Amino acid sequence: MSISRDQIIDFIYDEARMLDEGRYNEWLELWLPEGFYWMPLDYKQTDPDLVTSLMYEDDFMRRLRVERLNGERTFSQKPKSRCHHVIQRPFVDKFDDKTGEFETNTSMHYVETRLDEQFLLALVATHELKLVDGQLRIANKRVDILNCDAAFGNIQLLP
Repeated sequence: MSISRDQIIDFIYDEARMLDEGRYNEWLELWLPEGFYWMPLDYKQTDPDLVTSLMYEDDFMRRLRVERLNGERTFSQKPKSRCHHVIQRPFVDKFDDKTGEFETNTSMHYVETRLDEQFLLALVATHELKLVDGQLRIANKRVDILNCDAAFGNIQLLP
């Protein structure tokens, strides 16, 4: 089965919308179990294992985060945080229809708010995608925050 660049781009928009709408269980289903969600701490960081990261989550940690966000007893989320992704049209940097492997690069502004607090992050998301049984899945996702070396509060949701 082949896929178009527009379908890949729509996938990125759909993921952002799921996160904005708090549909975290659906979002989990986009992932391959062996994938990692990585948010480096340093600008142009190349190693998630030997250098501290803001986030480096495998399947277990992603599911734990979603469980916490969906939990009724998560008092730090009463009221719940909300987010909004304002994304530019993603670039498809790798398009290998033969192997079913694709990579996108998406610049965005991410806003997270809870009560009187709101913060804005400028970031770039890189998605490694694979076509599995006719469906696009996230193999890995890297989120680089433009001002990653600045001090900021806890990121509660998922940029």
